[in-house]
Amino acid sequence: MTPQVVLKASRARTFATRHPWVLDASIERIVGEPADGDEVEVLSDKGKFIGRGLYNGHSRIRVRLYSGRPDEPLDVAFWRARLESAVGLRRLLGFDEPQGACRLVFSEGDGLSGLIVDRYAGWLVVQLTALAMQKRLSLLAPVLAEVVQPRGIVFRTDRIMARAEGMEVREGLAWGEPPPPRIPIVDGGLHLEVDLAEGQKTGIYLDQRENRRAAAKYMAGRRVLDMFCYQGGFSLAARAWGQAAECLGYDSSDKAIAEARAAACRNGFSELRFETGEAFQTLQQLYDQGQRFGAVVLDPPKFARGRKSLEEALRAYHWLNRLGMSVLEPEGILVTCSCSGLVTRQDFFNVLVGAAHQAGRDVQVLEQRGASPDHPVALNCPESEYLKCFICRVH
Repeated sequence: MTPQVVLKASRARTFATRHPWVLDASIERIVGEPADGDEVEVLSDKGKFIGRGLYNGHSRIRVRLYSGRPDEPLDVAFWRARLESAVGLRRLLGFDEPQGACRLVFSEGDGLSGLIVDRYAGWLVVQLTALAMQKRLSLLAPVLAEVVQPRGIVFRTDRIMARAEGMEVREGLAWGEPPPPRIPIVDGGLHLEVDLAEGQKTGIYLDQRENRRAAAKYMAGRRVLDMFCYQGGFSLAARAWGQAAECLGYDSSDKAIAEARAAACRNGFSELRFETGEAFQTLQQLYDQGQRFGAVVLDPPKFARGRKSLEEALRAYHWLNRLGMSVLEPEGILVTCSCSGLVTRQDFFNVLVGAAHQAGRDVQVLEQRGASPDHPVALNCPESEYLKCFICRVH
């Protein structure tokens, strides 16, 4: 008999929209003795079937739900169908260029909670954020290989999620041919290189691809300041697609700055400048020096990693955007982002309202954007809408 997880009476309504996470605080009792990674059925307090998922006694997310059908086991055929659906969406989007890159599987956004798969040319990078998925890697890798037909599949484990999930931190080759130290990819005519072992996330930030294009169209003839520039994506786009007059990028990582400089030279934009610098301190110094810019890009890392840090994160976003506005010329363009899932779109909007007031600037919001469409938002999991990107004109 499949073990059963019975919900508290007060929590069963939460799953009317089929949210994929069953938290420990929602559980009344467990019938049977599921091991970590085992398949379980989730029932209401009245015994009504709610969903089928995978159990983890180490995690606050005690069960990750994958199916709402009582007759659908989570077997090889199930995982194959989900993966084929996810890959089919990227083909529909046109994100299947042989030398390109895209997110093939976006966890909850594709009904595969705890599994992220990115493609870089001929290689796949699997990022595991759930113990149950780590336990099924030997099943999933051959299915991915069959559906996508890559040259090789490597896997990485998010260290923060590993602690939360009770996972072993493991990385390496899961299938096929090991990748070279650097994989060349092409993004809209820009030639980039990806380090699958040491790069951020699974290699580069794929979620901002469409936002870089959107922002570039406002950059013509402007002097651009690119904060938290990483490998210089917004700067390269501003110069290549937007004909920006000048770009200056800062990042706190020496390695990222070296990558950005190399990418600029590789694409024939050696005039782009990239320097090491802490964002808040650098913005204050630029303001004190009287430097002003026609456009400012603010793309910081996640500030809120838990609810306890949310208020501190909102204050940090406020101060960062206030500083960003302060170094903008009148009628300058502000491209400002938050990738903190706990910060809602309304929260971020309110931050900008407060920052504009404190900076004494009038601001028009021109575009409110999210992640690239290969990061789909699942309506049953609002947390899958994590990235906010506002393009504004600042008077």
